[in-house]
Amino acid sequence: MSTPENSDALRHLTLAPEAQNQLFLEARTANTFTDEPVTEEQVRAIYELVKYAPTSMNQQPLRIVIVRSEEARGRLVPHMMGMNQEKTAKAPLVAILAADLDFHEELPKLVPFMENPQAIFAEPGFREASAKFNAALQVGYFILGVRAAGLAAGPMTGFDPVAVSKEFFGDGRHQAVCVVNIGKPGPNSWMGRLPRLEYDEVVTTV
Repeated sequence: MSTPENSDALRHLTLAPEAQNQLFLEARTANTFTDEPVTEEQVRAIYELVKYAPTSMNQQPLRIVIVRSEEARGRLVPHMMGMNQEKTAKAPLVAILAADLDFHEELPKLVPFMENPQAIFAEPGFREASAKFNAALQVGYFILGVRAAGLAAGPMTGFDPVAVSKEFFGDGRHQAVCVVNIGKPGPNSWMGRLPRLEYDEVVTTV
């Protein structure tokens, strides 16, 4: 919920207050969920928003594995750390978000006005860094997309990324960067809002 300290600044936004609350102010990382399922239609709707995330050169390295089956859940949970195992085991739906390190192969489709755009990312180290950064941008939009669908997201980086990448991709070109539990928030799902840095602690005008 907005506070007296930030409410004056928020009135300058064109985004409706209800949307501000749903996407930002009242949204939390969910730790528990109800048993209500997340449908394929909801996941597709989320992606229809997420695909418009801004990225460098319109590269789209994000790859998503939706974990629905009990068999797949059983393969994922052992690679989660600590309490994340129980959260992942009980969530209605889980998404593994990964970066495609060979995303440049898709660039002729994504930037058709450029000649041989793949050549820019020929060097593997540069390509990997770009893939991870732009996938991270897309991950942020994915979380907002989940919230826009009226669902809650429980993003986690507490897992073994090497093991998850091998288990669910196995081709060496994909690296798991985040696992997200998705569903309707359950009882006692939220922890208290932790402090945030204030504007003057973050922003410098030159």
